Amino acid sequence: MIWSAARALVARDLRLLWRRRGDALQPALFALLVVVLFALALGGQAQALASVAPAVLWLASLLAGLLALDSLFRGDADDGSLEQWMLAPVPLAWLVLVRTLTHWATTALPLLVATPLLAELLHLPRAQLPVLLASLALGTPLLSLLGAVVAALTVGMRRSGILVALLALPLYVPVLVFGAGSVAAAGQGLDPTGALLLLGAGLVLALVLAPLAAAAAIRIALD
Repeated sequence: MIWSAARALVARDLRLLWRRRGDALQPALFALLVVVLFALALGGQAQALASVAPAVLWLASLLAGLLALDSLFRGDADDGSLEQWMLAPVPLAWLVLVRTLTHWATTALPLLVATPLLAELLHLPRAQLPVLLASLALGTPLLSLLGAVVAALTVGMRRSGILVALLALPLYVPVLVFGAGSVAAAGQGLDPTGALLLLGAGLVLALVLAPLAAAAAIRIALD
């Protein structure tokens, strides 16, 4: 039952995404714009760009995810789908988890695929690229799960874009610090394993707790 519900929800989300292909590309284009602006601001100097590349790439991914965060449950709240989720014979937390992972796959995953190209644009040393990809692979789904809780808390409010950002940023900062810090540590010849393990532990906890918290927030918002 839960797997059939997950397949139906993913199929619906992909159909809606195909109809709004322009909106789906906005996070990736925004991240590209951030990277290009940093490159222009630093004058295209390879040494200067390489020193800030991990932070810039992580910040671009974070801001791109934040841009798409308000739409995570907004459309379902507007068309009444969230009420149907609450009445469905499967746990609401499971549907929240499926929606969040689908949202991550359609917003953050394209950025992850484009990261090697963006890293070349910023002259990131190629030895640091595997650590950067590992940190983004662990950190971006963690950001999506944390963001899902914030989006659920504000789903009953209109024009909550700024509020979503203000609530989400304090939760995002530790992920940004450990994610960018792991790449910086690798660049200094230090072992980045500790920061990556912390990101992995945070992701495991978020996979368990964030859908439950978001489901509870949706119930409160719709009551």
